[in-house]
Amino acid sequence: MAESMKGLKRTHRCTEVSRDLIGETVTVMGWVQKRRNLGGMLFVDLRDRSGILQLYFDEETIGKEGFEKAATLRAEFVVAATGLVEKRSSEINESLKTGDIEIRVKDLRILSESETPPFPISPDITVKDDLRLKYRFLDLRRPNIQRNLILRSQVAMLTRQFLAEEGFLEIETPMLTRSTPEGARDYLVPSRVHPGNFYALPQSPQLFKQLLMCSGYDRYFQLAKCFRDEDLRADRQPEFTQIDMELSFVDVDDVIDVNERLLAFLFKKCLDVDVQLPIQRMTWQDAMDHYGSDKPDLRFDMQIQDISDLVKDCGFGVFTGALENGGLVRGLCAKGMGDLSAKKMKKVEKHAKDYGAKGLAYIQLKSDGSVKCPFSKFVSEDKLQEIITAMGGEKGDLIVFAADQFKVVCDVLGALRLQFAEELGLLDKSEFRFVWITEFPLLEWSEEEGRYTAMHHPFTMPMEEDLDLIDSDPGKVRAKAYDIVLNGTELGGGSVRIHQNDVQEKMFAALGIPADEARDKFGFLLTAFQYGVPPHAGLAYGLDRLIMLMAQEDSIRDVIAFPKIKDASCLLTDAPNQVDQKQLEELSLKIEIGEKE
Repeated sequence: MAESMKGLKRTHRCTEVSRDLIGETVTVMGWVQKRRNLGGMLFVDLRDRSGILQLYFDEETIGKEGFEKAATLRAEFVVAATGLVEKRSSEINESLKTGDIEIRVKDLRILSESETPPFPISPDITVKDDLRLKYRFLDLRRPNIQRNLILRSQVAMLTRQFLAEEGFLEIETPMLTRSTPEGARDYLVPSRVHPGNFYALPQSPQLFKQLLMCSGYDRYFQLAKCFRDEDLRADRQPEFTQIDMELSFVDVDDVIDVNERLLAFLFKKCLDVDVQLPIQRMTWQDAMDHYGSDKPDLRFDMQIQDISDLVKDCGFGVFTGALENGGLVRGLCAKGMGDLSAKKMKKVEKHAKDYGAKGLAYIQLKSDGSVKCPFSKFVSEDKLQEIITAMGGEKGDLIVFAADQFKVVCDVLGALRLQFAEELGLLDKSEFRFVWITEFPLLEWSEEEGRYTAMHHPFTMPMEEDLDLIDSDPGKVRAKAYDIVLNGTELGGGSVRIHQNDVQEKMFAALGIPADEARDKFGFLLTAFQYGVPPHAGLAYGLDRLIMLMAQEDSIRDVIAFPKIKDASCLLTDAPNQVDQKQLEELSLKIEIGEKE
């Protein structure tokens, strides 16, 4: 039967008890991790969010009734224990912060009993994600998850501290706003007061933070909740948190400077890791050319190389045909992978096809000196050796090639580069390699829509030297945009914004957005721009992704208290779910669910 806390007050968390308190009486409270009964002695590991502390019971100190009570304790009982801090009577546990002390308990209260949990509360257990998330309140007790959420809280507080000292103001922007369909799908919220009309949950505070710049709040930030109705993956959730900021009277270098110092501050304070400043910068074109990705992982080298000129007359139709169709031929040399079996090479080929390749040309330089090259019969021996030399191939290496249009070649070789790095064990989670990616294309062509779309958003400033191209060759215009990338993951992105009406009109024209449509979608921002708008720029981090990488986790679900699963549902609360007919009537809604294909 549960007992009361009346008259008791916790004096310390578990790991706040130390050798300095030996001889003093303390009161601790928490959950029973495990109990060991050695006849006349009984040991209990007590756990709270700070860690584990050993409780020691003997009949002489706590009495017969108290000892019998202690013998009933089971995992996850909630208890309060008062006693004397002593040196351990048992062997010292070097793995625990409190491994050299214990509490000799003189008073025990069972505050709450527990059923047997569906899985042990331990950091190193293997449990199916669905079970973990159904019982998330138990999963959150696990020390590794608690450590992640404590880190998250620390990062949030330090971010506020740093930005406040840099002159930023924390200002909240609305959760209920209007839908602006440029970008990902919105989550819609029906209005009861305005039947047939809907709010949208914000995908980001973008328009509001630009309005704040128009209003004179020249340095804004917010830890903003954002929502996107997208398919999920390891580093994406339908609701997520951004460290969002906007600055007035600045250019690219100003935004990068303050954010480099913020990152260095967070990593030093939280992880004692020194981030070397300035952080490396790389243009989007260089990133795509050498790494096949605009978020390159620089923890290992393995750069892509262009051999288009070398193979333009080689006689191998796959290469020459791609070049004749305006494509290119590039290759990747994976050191030490030349002895892959035929079965494993099939998997490599399948991976390439998953990213758009029609097939995979390769050369295996086996460690015994032999060479396997399925296309060798189409090229001369001298040309084959030229290709191997150009690729830096040596005995024991695997060289793979992609011959296609630019995007396909980048996608294929970028994906294979990461696959090879994983198989070679080159991805060290304890290493943190940052890089800024700059000079993104302003626009990208959408085959689906038959028009250019904004790579970032319609308010991104073109580079001044490319402004003349926006009418004649919009695909070549570079943006004053920048992403911060860590270990192959995009942490955040931002840009300098357009603040001149003539440039904004050119941008809308390039996007195929008529003036009346632009006014309908973004009228309140465009109106604000007519009343004196300062040059401004900003950036937003994915806080969840940042914590995931800092905590060396594989999924952002392990750094979010109550995450969703891949279909955007919550196993804990069974959301989303149906609502009462009365609620639908109040919202003037009628639900018709069509048959699934």
